Parts: sequence; structure tokens; C-alpha cells
Amino acid sequence: MMASGSTFSVIGADVTITGNLSASADLHIDGTVLGDITCASLVQGEKSTINGAVVADSARLAGKVTGSITAKELVILKTARIEGDVHYDALTIEQGAEVDGRFAPNGRAAPAAPVAAAAKPVLEMGAEAAE
Repeated sequence: MMASGSTFSVIGADVTITGNLSASADLHIDGTVLGDITCASLVQGEKSTINGAVVADSARLAGKVTGSITAKELVILKTARIEGDVHYDALTIEQGAEVDGRFAPNGRAAPAAPVAAAAKPVLEMGAEAAE
């Protein structure tokens, strides 16, 4: 998962980070992150916890994530527990993984907003017709 020439940063099991984390490096997280993560490649250990959004080119998740996940290549391992929506280009889920959220390919998340916006004028027109 590492790009050639890149560095690899490890957040140990005894480390808790409060705040957003952004890295051009590949990350391996065994500890706790209370904030959003943006990186090239993420590997999450089984005992780790992330409370925030994850955005990565590739992600391999094995711990608990509470927040949305957006990745081009996403692997959800059997020990993963995810609470949040998942957006992906390529997805692999091991049997036994738990995900409480919606799955959508990366290009399909945006169309929901225009549908809601289109419905509003219809409701307004109906209210005017009732007057």
C-alpha cells in the first residue's frame, strides 16, 4: 500500500490524538484519533478507534470507526466496526465485519441534494395553489 519514496508514520496503541490529522505520508494507526483523518494510505489496527471522517486513497480498516469514510480502494477487515457512510471506488469486505451506514460508489453521493432541492418548489407551488 505504500507509494515508492513515501514515508510511513505509526500512531502507537498508547497514543490519543485529539484534532484533525492530515498527512502526505501513509499512516498506520493503532491508537485513538478523535478528529478527521486525511492521508494517502491508512492502515488501522484491530484495537484502534477513529472518531471522525476518513479520507484516503487507500484504506485498510480493522478497528472501530465512527464517521464517514471516503476511499478509492477500501478494505474492511472482519474485525472492523464502522458507524457511518462509506464511499468508495473499489470495495472489499471480509465476512464478519460490521457496518452501520450506507454504501455508495464515490460518484453517486451528490445526486441526493438536487432531488431534495427539486422537491421543494413543488411543495411551495402546492401551498400557493391552496391559498
